[in-house]
Amino acid sequence: MPNTHDLDVLNRRQCLDRLQTTRVGRLIFTQSALPAVQPVNFRLWGDDVVIRVAGGAKLAAAAERQVVAFEADELDQDLRSGWSVVVIGHAEPITEVDDLVAVAGTFVSPWVSGRRDHFLRIRTEEMSGREFRDPTSPQYHAAAASGPGQ
Repeated sequence: MPNTHDLDVLNRRQCLDRLQTTRVGRLIFTQSALPAVQPVNFRLWGDDVVIRVAGGAKLAAAAERQVVAFEADELDQDLRSGWSVVVIGHAEPITEVDDLVAVAGTFVSPWVSGRRDHFLRIRTEEMSGREFRDPTSPQYHAAAASGPGQ
């Protein structure tokens, strides 16, 4: 069976729009000189990704201002369609009171028990996204009719 799916590169606005539709992604950072990947729930704050953490390795990465990556996606295995967005930037802890007040109200309850008293921000330096779509589906034609970047 031939592959009839298209791969589209998303612009920044499309990437941000996709990130607004989901609440879980993966934080990729360095832990003990090795790559680490952990699922996290997140929110956008402007163009930056904000993650609430208990401490530990993720907070240490932010305190060290490490370059990190963040990835979120929505994939339908049956339809072989979906999207993926990657954000790359320096992580940093959020410590200013006004900033903490601004982000604290945007978070829902953590998925796991325990306190999550720290917020880290990924200052977006690069953002890229891809979408895989079947051009024969009605959703493809609706998106194409609205034009690029809509």
